[in-house]
Amino acid sequence: MHELVKDYYGKQLAGTADLRTSACCDASAVPGWLKPLLARIHPEVLERYYGCGLVAPPLLAGCRVLDLGSGSGRDVYALAQLAGAQGEVVGVDMTDEQLDVAVKHRAWHAERFGYANVRFLHGYIERLDELDLAPASFDVIVSNCVVNLSPDKEAVLRGVQRLLKPGGEFYFSDVYADRRVPEAVRNDPVLYGECLGGALYWNDFLGLARQAGFADPRLVEDRPLAVTDPELAPRTAGVNFHSATYRLFKLDGLESDCEDYGQAVVYRGSIAQHAQAFVLDKHHRIETGRVFPVCGNTFRMLRESRLAPHFDFIGDFSRHYGLFAGCGKALPFGTNAVANAGTNTAGSASSGGSAESRGCC
Repeated sequence: MHELVKDYYGKQLAGTADLRTSACCDASAVPGWLKPLLARIHPEVLERYYGCGLVAPPLLAGCRVLDLGSGSGRDVYALAQLAGAQGEVVGVDMTDEQLDVAVKHRAWHAERFGYANVRFLHGYIERLDELDLAPASFDVIVSNCVVNLSPDKEAVLRGVQRLLKPGGEFYFSDVYADRRVPEAVRNDPVLYGECLGGALYWNDFLGLARQAGFADPRLVEDRPLAVTDPELAPRTAGVNFHSATYRLFKLDGLESDCEDYGQAVVYRGSIAQHAQAFVLDKHHRIETGRVFPVCGNTFRMLRESRLAPHFDFIGDFSRHYGLFAGCGKALPFGTNAVANAGTNTAGSASSGGSAESRGCC
C-alpha cells in the first residue's frame, strides 16, 4: 500500500484536477478568514497538494505543530503563518516527489513571511518513533485526509499519543465509511488512492482511538461524500462515505461516558474569529458570556488545554450526579418507583430533558 500511494501521489497525479473524486480535495471547506493564508503560498505548492479543506484549529500562535502526510507543504506553510515566529511547524511525508516541492520553496516562504519556522521530514506516519521527534513535544498534531492511506492506523494513533504534550490535541480530517469497506474496494488501487479504499468504518475508528489512549473522541464536523465518477461509483455501491473532522485530546483519566459533576463554563469570547461562540465539537457550541453546563470530560478538555485562558470555570469534581442526560447512555433501571420522592435521577428518562437544552452533548 505504501508503494501504491507513493506512485499515485508522486507519479500518477500531476495536479489537483487529476483527482477523480472530491474525497481528498474540497476547497469550499476552507473558512473565509483562512483563504488569505493560502494566497501567500507558492503556486506550485498549491497545485501539487491533494488535501480536503484546511485543517487549522484556533490558538496556534507560538505552538509546536506536526502535520502528518504533509505532501507538498500547503498546510504546513498555512499553519506556519498561524504559529508565527515563536512557533514551529514540522511536516512528515513519505513521497519524495511531494517533499521535493515542499523543501524547494522553504526559502521563498521564509522571505515572504519574515521568519523561518518550518521543516520537513521523510518518513511514514505509522513509524513516527523512527523520526527525530521527541516524545511529548507537540502542542497540536494535524492531518488532512491522510490517515485513511495508512495500512496501520492503530500505529498512527499510538505515535500521535506519544508525541503530544499533556493537554495537546490531534485535530484532523479524514474519510470514514458507514460500514466496513469490502475487500474489493480496499484492494482497488484507484479507490485507495482517492482516499476511499482505506476508509475506516467510523465505529472501528472510535475503538482504535480509545485503545490508543484517546478515551473521548470528539466529532467537530462532517459532510457526506458522493462518488460521481461513472467508472468508480459502481465499485463502491452499498458503501456510504463521509469526510469528518475529529479532535482527540491527550488527557489521562478521561471517562468513557459523559459524567455530570454539576460543572459549567463561561466562554469569554476572546478567541480570534470566534467572538460570538466557540465550537468545541458538533455538540458543544458555547456562546460568549453564557453559563454552559458541561460534563467532566468537557470541563477537563477546556481547563487542561491551551483553551483554558479563554474560559471561566464553575465547579469541581467533589460531587457526582450520575450520567449527563441525553449523552448516549441512560440509567438502565426502571424509574417508576423512585426511593427519594421528588428527586430526579440523573440519566433517567425524567432527568430534565434533552442534552441540548442543558448544554452538554
